[in-house]
Amino acid sequence: MTRLSDIARVVRSKNTSPFTYALDIMFRDAADYRTFKERDMVDAALISRLYGLDESEVLDIIYFDPALAIKICLPREVSSGAPGDRDVYGAQQHAPLLLWEFELPA
Repeated sequence: MTRLSDIARVVRSKNTSPFTYALDIMFRDAADYRTFKERDMVDAALISRLYGLDESEVLDIIYFDPALAIKICLPREVSSGAPGDRDVYGAQQHAPLLLWEFELPA
């Protein structure tokens, strides 16, 4: 089994507004990026499973070829800086992606 951290150059999260955050995956290798894109390996079903969300809550998944990157947009449970917010910058939300295990085709 492979983890995303084994093949991605960067896996991170950050606020995109007070109410949403983005997960970014940037690949080291164009072939790995193409495999993920062609096989649609990152989709709403996967993100909803990893993050305990309904698929309708996955706001967007964007494949960005020039950067060999995937951006996933999600709603924040609590707006940034509001009482109960545990991650004001949205910078700690990528852990479920790092723990995801999958098989790459040979």
